[in-house]
Formats: sequence, structure tokens, C-alpha cells
Amino acid sequence: QVHLVESGGGLVQAGGSLRLSCAASRHTFSSYAMGWFRQAPGKEREFVATITWNGGNTYYADSVKGRFTISRDNAKNTVYLQMNSLKPEDTAVYYCAVAEFGATDRAGLYDYWGQGTQVTVSS
Repeated sequence: QVHLVESGGGLVQAGGSLRLSCAASRHTFSSYAMGWFRQAPGKEREFVATITWNGGNTYYADSVKGRFTISRDNAKNTVYLQMNSLKPEDTAVYYCAVAEFGATDRAGLYDYWGQGTQVTVSS
């Protein structure tokens, strides 16, 4: 079992930045790919970004490419999502998740999820 806790969400104006953090409880965190997803009201949960176990590869949704950066610090069991040039359409609850079998954009292949952190971008 892996317990994930997201933090760093909040209210920001369009064009601003936020950095989300996701702390994992399990010491084997460094063995797993991690991902960020988001869900806006009335919409399906959507893929945002993912990173391989060693941070060597990252993948992004087209909607955030060039604005968001996923990274990880395995010594701290933490994954980050740096979000720049935020837009009102980025407003959502952001979730981090663990994928034991590799980085993927498919939510169904993630094994553990955090409770989410709200990000609200005002226009």
C-alpha cells in the first residue's frame, strides 16, 4: 500500500505559477513511475504528466506541454508539478498517482491515488 499526499494547490491569477508536491509513504517510491491527473467539475479525469522511476523520461498532455514540468526527488519520496503560465482552463482538482508497471497516460493503469489538491485559476 502506498499513501500519497498532495499539497501546493490554491488560487492564482491567470499567468501565474504554482508548484504541486506529492509525498509518498512508501520507501520503494523510487521504483515506480508517477503521474499527475486532473479533474474539472463535470468533466472526466484527464492525464497531465508522467515521469519514469528514475526521472529519465517525462511525458505531457498537449494542453500543458511547454507550461508544466514534472520532476521527482527519490531521496524525499516526492514528485512535483511545476505549473507556469496558468490559464483558467487549468482549474481542477489535481491528483498524483503511482504506476507500478511504468509511465503511462492511462488512468486505469495507476495503482494508488492521492486525495487531490484544488487549483483555481482566475481570469
